[in-house]
Amino acid sequence: MTESQRPSGEYPMYPSYGNGDAAYPPPPSYQPVQPVPMGPGTTVWPAPAPADAHYGGAGDGGGDGPYGHGPAQPAAEPPAARRRIRKPVALLAAVAIAAAIVGGGTATVISRLTDDGTATTAGGGVIPGTTVSQSSKGTVAGVAAALSPTIVEIGATSTAGQSTGSGVVITSDGEIVTNNHVIAGASEIKVTLSTGKTYTADVVGTDADKDLALIKLQGASGLKTATLGDSSKVAVGDQVVAIGSPEGLTGTVTSGIVSALDRDVTVAKDGDSGQGQGQSQGQDQDQQGGGRQWPFEFGGQQFNGNTGESTTTYKALQTDASLNPGNSGGALINMDGEIIGINSAMYSASSASGSGGSSAGSVGLGFAIPVNTLKADLDTLRAGNGS
Repeated sequence: MTESQRPSGEYPMYPSYGNGDAAYPPPPSYQPVQPVPMGPGTTVWPAPAPADAHYGGAGDGGGDGPYGHGPAQPAAEPPAARRRIRKPVALLAAVAIAAAIVGGGTATVISRLTDDGTATTAGGGVIPGTTVSQSSKGTVAGVAAALSPTIVEIGATSTAGQSTGSGVVITSDGEIVTNNHVIAGASEIKVTLSTGKTYTADVVGTDADKDLALIKLQGASGLKTATLGDSSKVAVGDQVVAIGSPEGLTGTVTSGIVSALDRDVTVAKDGDSGQGQGQSQGQDQDQQGGGRQWPFEFGGQQFNGNTGESTTTYKALQTDASLNPGNSGGALINMDGEIIGINSAMYSASSASGSGGSSAGSVGLGFAIPVNTLKADLDTLRAGNGS
């Protein structure tokens, strides 16, 4: 065995690893990795290791490894990494801005729709109800099929006898609009739906100045309601459909056009037409011995009899749609299925002569109260007030 010729102590002796003695260099104490803030919105991992007795103090100079003499310095962040980190932030900001714009636009649209809806209702716009299907819109058959269930026959009994008229359902629980002269003085009112079902009705409110009345069915629910349109948009020549119960023939449909606007029509204000025959409760008498039409005035002349001393005048739509005794209180409808008027008066040649016989049919001179007049009067009628 060869022995070393060097003197003892010439080479330092170090303890070996894994023999239970302390190892050199000793392993650094564990330090949790900490983030390094690099500026707003950007963070780099890991953080530099803290200064240690084995790594060197702050004044020893920096090293780039675990055996250096100074604290490890964070590596320079690659430009690509910085872009990758900041891009999501920019994207989120863009999305937030876009959401704000869209949200603001949506709020504006909703606000406009709300404002329009409020203005429409208050200003006499359309009050929704039954509508015509798209495939049938613009046809008489389509309007008739959709709106006939909303038109009823009204039978009013009074000391003067029995009169027949029509009405329009405007609420599902049985509010019905008709002419005041149809139910004036009635002690009992019976209403027949298009299905044949009959109800008893009570008078809610009347307005003789506008020849309008509101009645309510007892115990009704789930009824189809008519759409109340906007008569301010009606033009001469517009095609229209009339639905009512002439001579008690429930659900009769006729058609024509709007012949004129803003006709000043004068009608009797109450049940007394001044003829003194006990058959003066309205335009739509259907008594034994023959009926006669409601008398009215136009252009200084009286038609269908004497209107009496108590009268009222209103602006009316003129139509050539066939109207006969029993149509009063029924609907004048446009081709979209919207009610634009409440039929109220018509001319009959034979009745104008004062004949006691049965009245002749329509000669194409009919009048309807504009639906906007009705809508403006609904609150008054519902409150039970009127002239």
